Amino acid sequence: MRSPKLAALELKRFGRGKLPAAALIAILLLPLLYGALYLASFWDPYSRLDRIPVALVNDDKGATAGGKKIAAGDEITKGLRDSAVFEWHEVGASAARKGVEDGTYYLSLTMPADFSKRIASSSSDSPETGALEVRTNDANNYIVGQISRSVFSEVRKSASKNASRSILDKIFISFSDIHDATEKAADGADKLKGGIGKAKKGSKDLADGLSTAKNGSGKLAGGITRLNKGAGELETGAQGVADGTQKLADKVNGIAADVRPYLKDNGKMIGDTARFVEDTSRAARRHLDLLVKRAPGAAAEAHKAADALARVHKERCEDALLPDPELCAVLAHAKTSAADAAEIADDVNELVKNSHGDLEKLDSHLEDLQKQAKALADRSPTLDDDVEKAVADINHLNSGAHKVAKGAVRIHTGLANAQSGSADLDSGVGRLNTGAHDLDGGMFKLVDGSGELAGGLNEGVGKIPDYDKQDRDRRTDVMADPIQLANQSLHKAPNYGTGFAPYFIPLSLWVGAMVAYMLIQPLNRRALAAGASAWRIALAGWLPVAAIGLLQVAALMSVLHWGLGLQMTRAAGTVGFLALVVCCFAAIIQWLNARFGAAGRILVLAVLMLQLTSAGGTYPVQTSPGFFNAVHPFLPMTYVVESLRRLITGGGIGPVWQSTAVLTAFMVGALALTAVSARRKQVWTFDRLHPELSL
Repeated sequence: MRSPKLAALELKRFGRGKLPAAALIAILLLPLLYGALYLASFWDPYSRLDRIPVALVNDDKGATAGGKKIAAGDEITKGLRDSAVFEWHEVGASAARKGVEDGTYYLSLTMPADFSKRIASSSSDSPETGALEVRTNDANNYIVGQISRSVFSEVRKSASKNASRSILDKIFISFSDIHDATEKAADGADKLKGGIGKAKKGSKDLADGLSTAKNGSGKLAGGITRLNKGAGELETGAQGVADGTQKLADKVNGIAADVRPYLKDNGKMIGDTARFVEDTSRAARRHLDLLVKRAPGAAAEAHKAADALARVHKERCEDALLPDPELCAVLAHAKTSAADAAEIADDVNELVKNSHGDLEKLDSHLEDLQKQAKALADRSPTLDDDVEKAVADINHLNSGAHKVAKGAVRIHTGLANAQSGSADLDSGVGRLNTGAHDLDGGMFKLVDGSGELAGGLNEGVGKIPDYDKQDRDRRTDVMADPIQLANQSLHKAPNYGTGFAPYFIPLSLWVGAMVAYMLIQPLNRRALAAGASAWRIALAGWLPVAAIGLLQVAALMSVLHWGLGLQMTRAAGTVGFLALVVCCFAAIIQWLNARFGAAGRILVLAVLMLQLTSAGGTYPVQTSPGFFNAVHPFLPMTYVVESLRRLITGGGIGPVWQSTAVLTAFMVGALALTAVSARRKQVWTFDRLHPELSL
């Protein structure tokens, strides 16, 4: 009898009564319990997080920063309640703590009283970080704790972003303020540059004017010195004349009784004295005329220099925007000295002017004295003829000589004072002239420096950003959250169940084949007794379970696709590949049962557990201990899970072809080993007659 017919006879046994038929139906539907039921229980758990009760505690008291009220706790509370994440319950701190402990709430989120205050401190001198307090209890549910960490990480990121936005917005506003202030400073620097340029021209004019004033003050001092010298000579000469006339008058008056003989005997001496008086009077008149002519000019020069210094002091110190204190001190001293010199020159001129009548009288007296002396000299040979007239003339001459001497003393004293003042004026103007030239040289550097300052500030204005509100908001958004995660998932699974389907589908099919061999003999006893070939026996025991497996695949995938909504990128490929999978699993389980008998059933379960832990169906196998990494490539479910991921969610099918080859090899190898076991079963031994273990 051929293998298919033997397989058909094996299946017909399940039609002999209701219980065998029910058992066959149970075997067909068994993978649904492992596959569809498991997947249905957590098909999309993240879409139902809003059913998880979570305590929300808002103890935040708010804060004020920059005149603005901050209530970060209220903002986060409103955002969480508006979200679809968790079933939020606003409670107090003690109720939240108790609820997490007794399981009323899976976890709690607390915003402490100083939450807003800490966030607001980021713009103060002592910044602090705000803290969200999360309390979990793994005794309630470990997975919820893991989910909450991801959720609250997003909450923390959002709160940090809002806090950063506030700080960065102030920074960008400060940039605009700095830009405006620098722009004003640049305008001021431009004006300063222009003012310094004018000051530079003024300093040059000052230096030139002081040079002219220095020349004038030098000439004034020299002229007054010469006048003083002449006045000294005039004083000496006038005093000598007065002394001589006094002696002459005293002598003449003393010897008036004897004058005639005396005049007769001393006529030549009297003539010589008169000639001397004539010459002296002529020289005095010449010096007096020099004083009268030069005094007004000297006063005018002194006033010109004083006015120039006063004008410079007013322009540079009184009217200037940025006066130089050191220069102004020098200018003030020079202005005072020039004014004093001008006053002295005025005194001299006033002396000449006010004494003009006296000077004219003095000049007249000198002229009279000169004439009288000349007349006396001319008449000296005949004085004895006119003694009375001569005595009167001598007394008159003596009186005039004394007047001239007194006037010469006053003039000499005034010119001596004028000489001292003009010397001080010349010295002060000299110092001012030196300082003005130093100022002019320094103004060159100041002009260059102000130009560099103005240029640098204008250039800096262009480099300092000036953001409007729209640009500021855009930049604040970028800097508050500068790195965005461009999460691009290739062949993304739409939900949790789709991601785990490649793991639970082979699990359910393995269990289905395992239970099938609990009801169907791995080796057909009739074929063994009839001495059929080992391959025929192996195929006869494998085909019924493989056929049942195909029906299991059809039932399972129908429920997953139309019942739960499993979407497969390659639906036909998935079904075809699963047909190969159930054939492979049936062959492996058949061999384990045929070779090891009752113990084989335990081995089938052990191999299932080994595959579940080593296939990488949940976490990557690299995260498992070394043993599981070592056995990973040698187990069939490894290749089934990898290929189903490509067939259901998409991706290259290279691993699918590789898995097809590997599973085919497993299937053929298992059938070959089953044939060997069938051959051995055809030989009866004592162990077969009395097995040590029977299930």
